[in-house]
Amino acid sequence: MSAEIVLSVRNLSKLFDGKPPVKAVDGISFQLAKGEVLGLLGLNGAGKTTTIQMLMGTLTYTSGSIHYFGQDFLKHRKDILRRVVFASTYASLPWLLTIEQNLKVFGRLAGLSGLMINERADPLLERFGILDKKKKPVSSLSSGQITRLMLVKAFLPMPDIVLLDEPTASLDPDMAQDVLAFLQGERKKRGLSILFASHRMDEVSELCDRVIFLHKGQIVADDKPEILARSVSRYKLRLHVGDGLKRSMSLAEKMQLSFAVNERVIEVTLDEGQIPTFLMALGQAGVFYSSIKILEPSLEDYFLMMARKKS
Repeated sequence: MSAEIVLSVRNLSKLFDGKPPVKAVDGISFQLAKGEVLGLLGLNGAGKTTTIQMLMGTLTYTSGSIHYFGQDFLKHRKDILRRVVFASTYASLPWLLTIEQNLKVFGRLAGLSGLMINERADPLLERFGILDKKKKPVSSLSSGQITRLMLVKAFLPMPDIVLLDEPTASLDPDMAQDVLAFLQGERKKRGLSILFASHRMDEVSELCDRVIFLHKGQIVADDKPEILARSVSRYKLRLHVGDGLKRSMSLAEKMQLSFAVNERVIEVTLDEGQIPTFLMALGQAGVFYSSIKILEPSLEDYFLMMARKKS
């Protein structure tokens, strides 16, 4: 059976007035299935934020259509936004209000009763480690604590879809991992669907089932993270050289390979088919190494490759 589609975007475009006009988003189409995590990647100015703003209804689109749960977003915006939420490191909250007051305001706006807000707020605050700050004004929180509060606010109404824009950008690695674990848990428990925009490629690889890459407002790639990574032919060969480091460097230069050296470790960037040739040449040159590691291309390598191609 095919997966249930909870978000369908068709030929979506956004044109900003100017001389000449600027097409920030140019006819993109994609779908998000129930329980799916979809990554949204692209260089700065690629159209990611504009796309998310249109999906939230804070920016009107020029042409195309957005359907949530089979309903036209323009016609059913109020009902849909009770089931779709947004969270970002860069969003702001009323600074003079306490955490508790903020959650009561936004909970009411989401259609929750006072009882529901009280029942849901404390477990979420505890889960994100800020329950002890409940009576504190937002102005007293660190950037990481504000980010966690944004996530608490987003999950207070128990959404079906969450749109996340750089949700871990201000978090320490351990807290960022905790957020990813929370998202995975919500997805498994409730079939949560997530649109995940981030510049942390390791997180995208870990969390996302599929990745869309935007360039100048157009989708130029749409596939699984591991498939996109494999489209990069460049591998990294890391060797700890006991004897013959200079000869290793000379061979890399002769084969016109880029490399980096850190003490006795040399890391050479090369195509997959060049690996056996380079290793054979090292042996013939009498180079001795105690360890070898072949690093396959990652999603970050793909991102950098696309950045070079599209710049």
